Amino acid sequence: MARLELKNHQVWRDLTEILENLDANILVQEHLNQCDYKVCGYWDEQDEYYETITLPPNLEAELVSSSIGVTHQERFLQLKFSLIAADVDNTKTASNKGQKLGELVLVYDENLEFVDENWLLDVDSPMLVKCFSLKCSDHI
Repeated sequence: MARLELKNHQVWRDLTEILENLDANILVQEHLNQCDYKVCGYWDEQDEYYETITLPPNLEAELVSSSIGVTHQERFLQLKFSLIAADVDNTKTASNKGQKLGELVLVYDENLEFVDENWLLDVDSPMLVKCFSLKCSDHI
């Protein structure tokens, strides 16, 4: 029986080339701009519901992982990012490296068109503006 090894397969070379040439931070910034730096209808890990959570404008994204998925009818690219509130004065001291606010997973189809998002936010962060009601009168 022939042994198939993926490590030398063309798909890995193609995926590596795509990820090396993809400016993932631009994808995140475009997504944040489109949603106006707001996450709507968010449930946290304690099943607390937030009508909206507004993210700070000084967010930086760091690509944590990437994966491809294949089903019988679909192929997709999944990119996972750490969201970090950049330090405002640009001093990368030990005490001021920026605060991790959570993670964002973006899913794109094979045409690199947006399909889905998944947020995991640190709702205890004072840098996030949380709104419980539609009128947003209940800020934490």
